[in-house]
Amino acid sequence: MKVYEKAPAKINLMLDVLHKRQDGYHEVEMVMTMVDLADRLEMEELPRDTIIISSQAGYIPLDEKNLAFQAAKLIKDRYDVKQGVYIHLDKKIPVAAGLAGGSSDAAATLRGLNRLWKLNIPETELQELGAELGSDVPFCVTGGTAIARGRGEKLEAIANPPQCWVVLAKPPINVSTADVYGRFRADKLQSHPSMTQMVQAIEQQNFHEVCGQLGNVLEDVTLSLYPEVYQLKDAMIKLGADGVLMSGSGPTVFGLVSKESKVSRIYNGLRGFCKEVYAVRMLT
Repeated sequence: MKVYEKAPAKINLMLDVLHKRQDGYHEVEMVMTMVDLADRLEMEELPRDTIIISSQAGYIPLDEKNLAFQAAKLIKDRYDVKQGVYIHLDKKIPVAAGLAGGSSDAAATLRGLNRLWKLNIPETELQELGAELGSDVPFCVTGGTAIARGRGEKLEAIANPPQCWVVLAKPPINVSTADVYGRFRADKLQSHPSMTQMVQAIEQQNFHEVCGQLGNVLEDVTLSLYPEVYQLKDAMIKLGADGVLMSGSGPTVFGLVSKESKVSRIYNGLRGFCKEVYAVRMLT
């Protein structure tokens, strides 16, 4: 038997950091949603008790360093599953990009193995398992659009944003999330994005206002460390995207675009800055 799972990328429409917690994590408030750029996973049961991962992408680890591998091991150990699994990962989401590609792969693995092995684990329990793997995994288990609090694991589902095009561009650099958070100083922030106004704009399906409320307090740190990200953001604004923001800790920048006629101009213009450019739809 085989099962197939889609693992979509996420973007942060809003990312606020409130303070550093005693456990070393940061207390965050985010609005996250998904876009139609996705990895695809194929899972097949093996008779022997082992986990094997393959991928067409030569740049990702296929052992314990891979989050999908970690997810498979966690669910096997926790539910005492003696069968093995072969997972093929068709990688489309750029790595270390602020798009939660690894987290979404882990979430898809949890969902897929729950079906493959007929474990009947409820979604809330899958989210709890996901939280052991990474802060974005619980959201990726469920998808949709949600407010995330705590370190990202406390989720409140909300309406999906208005449908639009999303142009994603990742410069040829990798950004360390730990490094960005390590340099971030919540006490130095002059202002915070408004969760209330963003949620209201989404509920009212007001595309212009959603663009106006985009905000990410980590941007200043990443932009100061990597001028390529600043240049990319500036280019996307000048090319006419309606709303532009860095996703997560970067380096991917996304632009929300309401008119299809603008998309190819923005896409082609950004290809002069970097190779990894994607024009996709909001996954609503």
